[in-house]
Amino acid sequence: MAIQNVMVIGAGQMGSGIAQVCAQAGFNVKLNDMKKEAYERGIAGITKNLSRNVEKGRMTEEEKTEALNRITSSLDLQDAHDVDLVIEAAVENMEVKHSIFKTLDEVAPKHAILATNTSSLPITEIAAATNRPAQVIGMHFMNPVPVMKLVEIIRGLATTDEVYKAVEDMTVKLSKTPVEVEDFPGFVANRILMPMINEAIFTLQEGVASKEDIDEVMKLGMNHPMGPLQLADFIGLDTCLYIMEILHDGFGDSKYRPSPLLRKYVKAGWLGKKTGRGFYEYS
Repeated sequence: MAIQNVMVIGAGQMGSGIAQVCAQAGFNVKLNDMKKEAYERGIAGITKNLSRNVEKGRMTEEEKTEALNRITSSLDLQDAHDVDLVIEAAVENMEVKHSIFKTLDEVAPKHAILATNTSSLPITEIAAATNRPAQVIGMHFMNPVPVMKLVEIIRGLATTDEVYKAVEDMTVKLSKTPVEVEDFPGFVANRILMPMINEAIFTLQEGVASKEDIDEVMKLGMNHPMGPLQLADFIGLDTCLYIMEILHDGFGDSKYRPSPLLRKYVKAGWLGKKTGRGFYEYS
């Protein structure tokens, strides 16, 4: 199953990062977003990243130009009519994903693989919106995509070995490391990471230590590059809460209960770096 033409849905931070690494690896990429302004922001970010790579000697100006030329804009899902693979990186909402995958199933060629970059939603449930569940799979990239090497590849209940192998081979071509994961809430990365972040928030809520000291313990004591509270700010506290709720609902286990302090910050609109304030303030 050869993959050469790719559509990435969503030109935000994740989608534009996925489009960038696909274009750098020689794939033809359609970067899709409903809003032209979002596409323009995405392509500006890609251009900035590639220019930085040229400045640091990681690629030539010619290679940068070739990568950018492989990316074309798309404002309509109908543009999926001639692709081999779609990677959806839209908002983390099951209704939205069902709508997108239903349309893709109608538009994309019969051989096309439909992948989702969801960080926690069930692949099997997303696949149920299509008539090709055997060709639906999860490709969970890490943020920032151009830097992070891991891709969790998640099989749905019906995903075939052939589809898995095609996606695994492509992941290697992207200079990433694929890890096979079964379809459970949070997969591996977020099932381990989010409860750690949630526990750090509980620790702050209970007054065990200051936010700075909690982060310092994890950086110096556990050799983490970033403390859990700062990391939560970078991920987005609304995203952290959403994933904890999926874990709590999916497993029905109280150990996944989101911290009340996390809920309070989200209700206050203190979502982290993207809003200028979370556990820390950002100017």
